[in-house]
Amino acid sequence: MKLFKYSTNITLAALAILFATACDDKLDEPAENIAIADSTNYSIAENMISPLIGLYAEFNNKGWESNPLMSVRGDDVNAGGLGDQQDFAETDLFNYNKDFWMYNSAWEGEYRDVITSHSAMEQIQLYADETGNQSLGDQYIAEAKTIRGWTLFNISRTWGNILIPTSADPTELLVASIVPKNDVMQHISDQMDEAIPLLPDMNPNERTDIRGGVTKYTALAIKALANLELKNYQAVADATSQIISSGKFNLEADFYELFKIPGKLNNENLLEMQYSDFGQGAGDSKSYLFEFFGPQGWTPSVEGAGSGWGFWEPSLKYIKFMLDREETVRLETSVLFTDRGIAEIQKDPNYATLPAWVSNTTRSGDVINDYARALFASGKHYLPSDQLTPGRTVYGTNKNFTCIRYAEILLMHAEAITQGASSSSISADAAVNLVRERADLAAISGVSNAQVMDEKFAELAMEWGTRFFDMVRLEKYNELSYEGRTFNADLIYLPYPQNQVDLLPVLKGKN
Repeated sequence: MKLFKYSTNITLAALAILFATACDDKLDEPAENIAIADSTNYSIAENMISPLIGLYAEFNNKGWESNPLMSVRGDDVNAGGLGDQQDFAETDLFNYNKDFWMYNSAWEGEYRDVITSHSAMEQIQLYADETGNQSLGDQYIAEAKTIRGWTLFNISRTWGNILIPTSADPTELLVASIVPKNDVMQHISDQMDEAIPLLPDMNPNERTDIRGGVTKYTALAIKALANLELKNYQAVADATSQIISSGKFNLEADFYELFKIPGKLNNENLLEMQYSDFGQGAGDSKSYLFEFFGPQGWTPSVEGAGSGWGFWEPSLKYIKFMLDREETVRLETSVLFTDRGIAEIQKDPNYATLPAWVSNTTRSGDVINDYARALFASGKHYLPSDQLTPGRTVYGTNKNFTCIRYAEILLMHAEAITQGASSSSISADAAVNLVRERADLAAISGVSNAQVMDEKFAELAMEWGTRFFDMVRLEKYNELSYEGRTFNADLIYLPYPQNQVDLLPVLKGKN
């Protein structure tokens, strides 16, 4: 079933008031506003799925600016410079501007998804009441609750103490209280406990009603992530053990292709934002704005394929870390090299001689030319030009955006065990070595917490800010003080956007 043709019905015009944003060009373009509802006949049983499909459509339509803002502050990634988004680059340097449009737009977009989740839940319950099919209604509500949990998780990791709406009425935010971050994470964990028994017991790609929709394992993963923030390591081990023991997930053998078209709805993925050009070279297309991450200059193997904007680059620190580990497939997959970037690496005498495979030409034949904004580009956000549907030219069109994958589950499991938790599935060594085996690295034994964190650095770089939030949680602030940056505990959270402080009384005086 296609997820793109529906929109969730929101019944309050106040949503447009609270979430009103105006930007002038494509780079500053926020997510689309949600449509206001007409009356609905809730007695038509087959329509119960419509609010849920609408929610998935809005989830996939998430504003592109949220992920870069949440992910740019780690020592794995740098903001591309010399651009017209200087405050994005300053955020990477831990200099925060509460008036920067991206802060406000990301906040609005994430809260829009939370409100939309509540609207879907309320409408589904109306269908259940009218049709008597409470069992199916409970499943659909649990799915909406899971998407809400993922969204609140990201809001709270970014801003710390936040507001938690409890209904689809956005004016609730005008009188809401600020909830401490730990309480937010416990709330998410509790909500996932409610959802898990009601969700399908399968890999998301096995679903036939909404292929790729959330399942009990998505909710277990979000529970594990929330408890990792709480340092409740036994809860992390318990949740990840259930996922591992299910036997429904495995690591994709080809790490390079995992992040490209063959990786869409892969057995490794527990949650992903889905996009499609419907197999057509022209006409309707639903796509994430991957141009933000792409190289500003390239010579694609398929003539006419568009380049990116160059606002995102893997850090030199990350690249040297991977070279020191003699990484091949993960480094090649994660980093697109330019000649200028290669020369910059070689300025360090310790890296004067690089492996022969390090090149500005990808294995797919695209040549990454030198460009002003960055030395490198992200391979995880890269779609080879020869994987574009013929006729399509926009960078990254038809590529999905992975949110949670099984490799992270394995490494969280190992992390929890090295922090004292017990496992009902596999050992920390076994979990880490599954990930290392895929990367063509030798097995290790007696794995330590430091080794697990190194493995997470290698495996999950440039994915949802994982590295930054890991270092913050472990208070390894020195790792984030790199390449001229200075980080301390006062810089963990972004300031509340000034637009929201002006709108929401509870935020006044909190920055």
